[in-house]
Amino acid sequence: MEYLDFELPIKELEEQLTKCQVIGEESEVDVTDTCKKIEKKLINTKKDIYKNLTAWQRVQLSRHPSRPYTFDYIRAICGDTFFELHGDRNVKDDKAMIGGLGKIGDQSYMFIGTQKGYNTKTRQYRNFGMANPEGYRKALRLMKMAEKFDIPVVTFIDTPGAYPGIEAEERGQGEAIARNILEMTRLKVPVIVFIIGEGASGGALGIGVGDKVMMLENTWYSVISPESCSSILWRTWEYKETAAEVLKLTAPDMKKLHLVDDIIKEPLGGAHSDREATFESVTKAIVDSYNELKDLPVLELVDKRMEKYFNMGVYKE
Repeated sequence: MEYLDFELPIKELEEQLTKCQVIGEESEVDVTDTCKKIEKKLINTKKDIYKNLTAWQRVQLSRHPSRPYTFDYIRAICGDTFFELHGDRNVKDDKAMIGGLGKIGDQSYMFIGTQKGYNTKTRQYRNFGMANPEGYRKALRLMKMAEKFDIPVVTFIDTPGAYPGIEAEERGQGEAIARNILEMTRLKVPVIVFIIGEGASGGALGIGVGDKVMMLENTWYSVISPESCSSILWRTWEYKETAAEVLKLTAPDMKKLHLVDDIIKEPLGGAHSDREATFESVTKAIVDSYNELKDLPVLELVDKRMEKYFNMGVYKE
């Protein structure tokens, strides 16, 4: 298991506990009391650390290499019922954007999300979760298919941003994202959005407009990453922690600003520390949200979605 820098006290205690248990198994010495004391200290240390996380520490947790990605959620939620669909019917199939049909119980859903890789090879294959224009056009094609057959849409966001390459700009990256934002505001089926890791810039917004937008507890959602913000304002990455604080990018900040609807609590230690519990929480949130939205007339559904976004921010006419 990999540990982040602020998790090192936990690592030390877990190593002590392991050694204590090994001594008990390999010798006749009774170490039960000692192990219990270490376990108690470990639990208290975890609570102290994870209940007082800074914005930058939450950013680090959102990028944890063991954290579940979009495919992990879809497989856990749908099992064998998921059927992946490919291609934008124009350029190619973008591996950073995945989508397809799946079921929860008897209800079908169109699942769409950005996918990162698990190692060097798959990270390159998935382009580090950064979608090209064809990825957003594939997502839109699947959303329109879902609308045609009256199937609710569920999206998972975990991206450092849309791919910023020259080729992507030449193929209309900005237009593709803008088109998705427009079309998602008036989609005639329920749209449920989850930020499961990083939610950066237009790359996130391209599949981020929904009736219900929810963030997992240790995720972030912002127009720019802390590192990029720091490099623009201070010409160095050294102030990334300060940038993370002032950007107000954590789930509690987003909820307070009325930019997301709900926060999904993660197990102590993050989503990767108890994947099954996390998957169960997300599944429940999908079902509850759909049950809340399914009986709304189409016009009311779209009007409420648009009204929600019209009311965001502070402005003067």
